[in-house]
Amino acid sequence: MSPTYITFLTAFLLGIMGLTFHRVHLLSALVCLEGMMLALFIALSFWSSQSEMLSYFSLPMFMLTFSACEASTGLALMVATTRTHGNDHLKNLNLLQC
Repeated sequence: MSPTYITFLTAFLLGIMGLTFHRVHLLSALVCLEGMMLALFIALSFWSSQSEMLSYFSLPMFMLTFSACEASTGLALMVATTRTHGNDHLKNLNLLQC
């Protein structure tokens, strides 16, 4: 295994571990998701530069665009839940209630 592969795998696994073990606030969950997406973006950009095919160079930009949309949607949901529930604790949110 190359050191870059180990680095990307470690960054992605740290994001998953942070998401599973530290789920107290919605903001910490969003930060872990963003870290996972950035690790995938860097891995995809290195892969597309190593493959040297012109059709793969646009894939990292599409992924970065979707990551920015996911982050903005998550922050909008966090603001909405903070205004309605008073905090952003994940234990207080029940998705089955209206």
